[in-house]
Amino acid sequence: MKRWIALIAVSLFLGACSDSDSPATASPDRSDPGLDTQRIEPVSVAEETRLDGVLEAVHRSTVSSEVSARVMELPFDVDDYVEKGEVIVRFRDADQQAQMATAQATLQEARAQLTEARQSYERGQELFERELIARAELDRLTSTFESTQARVSAAEAGVRAAQENLERTVVRAPYSGIVEERHIELGETAGAGQPLLTGLSLEHLRAVVEVPQSLVGPLREHGEARVVLPDGTSLAATEVRISPAASEGSHTFRTRVTLPEGDHQVFPGTLVKVAFKRGEQDLLRVPASAVVQRSEVTGLYVVHPDHRIELRQVRAGELTPDGHRVILSGLAAGERVALDPIAAGIALKERQAQ
Repeated sequence: MKRWIALIAVSLFLGACSDSDSPATASPDRSDPGLDTQRIEPVSVAEETRLDGVLEAVHRSTVSSEVSARVMELPFDVDDYVEKGEVIVRFRDADQQAQMATAQATLQEARAQLTEARQSYERGQELFERELIARAELDRLTSTFESTQARVSAAEAGVRAAQENLERTVVRAPYSGIVEERHIELGETAGAGQPLLTGLSLEHLRAVVEVPQSLVGPLREHGEARVVLPDGTSLAATEVRISPAASEGSHTFRTRVTLPEGDHQVFPGTLVKVAFKRGEQDLLRVPASAVVQRSEVTGLYVVHPDHRIELRQVRAGELTPDGHRVILSGLAAGERVALDPIAAGIALKERQAQ
């Protein structure tokens, strides 16, 4: 049944094409139809080999505890999406808060002593210059001032250490991604170094492809590839790494193709197509929006030098990353193609009706 439908569609399409060229139906009007057209010339297009690949995460890590404390918050579960910097575990921090308060009080006291020591030292200098105190007294004041400066530095270091210990009670996501495993539950007490959560990044993905040994030579030579996602989106690879040795069992070369950094709405385990560059060739291509698709027939509106409009059947190839369709046959170099097929179709019908 499908075969008969396809044959009927081709017959109607060819009939439309032949009618446009027939002297009986062609309009004597040869005025400029006023259509936006583009002169099609050969361009260099990459020859590619497409192979199946599977996405995997580049970064997969397990976050561990840096403190010994009870878990107070555990907001994410397995398979949850986490943004970079979000809190994934919060521990009880009463002890750390107390240490922080003590360190801040010690620093405040040391600064007060420093202020007093500085004032005594400055007065001592004035009195020594007026020869009202001995050198030994000035040396004592100088020593006291310097020692209080050292105590302030030590107190500031203590505050920084207490602050760091307090921050360790809050664990944040190192990158955006998916929680794979949860190794602890709410209310449990974690020890230092105990695993908490395991996750993988969705912003750093790569496609793993098994390349046959017959194809690995050209792929090594060019080292370029693009990853075609399930929705048709094409992403240029930032890195192509081909294994130096073939697998003993399959005799294929495992190749890792890294996607650009970012969230592309795909996940590890997704099947993709990887197009490896193996050379270049000159081909004709047209904007994808200029291609007419009727059932299983593909065509273009060709505008001739004498302004005749022809709906012509062509054989189209794949869609290029920049939004063009390769034309394999049915179009010659130098011909002009209407960029708006709807407007071209209306203009053709108006001329045929005359």
